Amino acid sequence: MSVIRSLKMNFAVWIKWIFGKKRARIGIYGPPNAGKTTLANRIVRDWSGMETGGISHIPHETRRALRTDGVVINANGSTVELDIVDTPGMATKIDFREFMAYGLEEEEAKRRAKEATEGVIEAIKWLEDLDGILLVMDSTEDPYTQVNVTVVGNMEARKLPLLIVANKMDLPRAAPSRIKAAFPQHPLVTISALEGSNIDDLYVAIARHFG
Repeated sequence: MSVIRSLKMNFAVWIKWIFGKKRARIGIYGPPNAGKTTLANRIVRDWSGMETGGISHIPHETRRALRTDGVVINANGSTVELDIVDTPGMATKIDFREFMAYGLEEEEAKRRAKEATEGVIEAIKWLEDLDGILLVMDSTEDPYTQVNVTVVGNMEARKLPLLIVANKMDLPRAAPSRIKAAFPQHPLVTISALEGSNIDDLYVAIARHFG
């Protein structure tokens, strides 16, 4: 193959990559402690080497939206560039006494509850500026909760592309089939964000769904 022909082919590949690559702003939503930030950290770390936020066993550790731009995912021949927004946990009620049960003093618990409430409002506002949603659910929990039903209904009303992530498949009580039965109208991928199980399947689904 001549040098000129080789350069032309490389240039064609480069042009195809630049103009064929799609970009989407994706929000990671779900109830508290479903594993949203663990998943955000997994995605960002796998494709950029960084992390987005801290995690804790105490609910509502993420109380402000955390945004990471320009995360490029290449999966199964498809490429998509994501601006990822890790949102605070969605809840219909936040009581400071819940935090005191984890050992927090009353003043700190009230501050955390106030910030968590503000975080829910911020997460709802972000829906106006997103191209799609990764909805993370804990596959060890009952999916028929007010939070899950409300969040799914809200996103359907906004006609936002939705991909459900059934997380925590590594735990003995995991039953992702319950989530699929609860929301059969949406695509679902079962993973463990903590251990990375099935994470490649999720990347393929993301590239296909949002690319």
